[in-house]
Amino acid sequence: MRTTIDIPDGLYRRLKARAAKEGKPAKALILKGVEQVLDAQTSAKRKIVIPVIRSKKPGSLVLDNARIYDIISFP
Repeated sequence: MRTTIDIPDGLYRRLKARAAKEGKPAKALILKGVEQVLDAQTSAKRKIVIPVIRSKKPGSLVLDNARIYDIISFP
C-alpha cells in the first residue's frame, strides 16, 4: 500500500543520513520504525500484581470482601 506523509526537513535529513550510513533505503528505516512502534504497543501490557496475604497457618485464613478491603489498599 502506498501512502504520503510529511516529514519535517531536519528529520528527513537525519533519516537520509542514517539510511546512507547503514546502506539502506530510507523506506527500510521508516518501516522498521513503524514496526517497532506497533510491536511496542501490543507488548506493552499492564503488569498484574497479585497481592499476597501472609498467614501463619496457610489455608486457615477466612476472608470476606470487607476483610480483604481492610488488608489490601485499593486505589
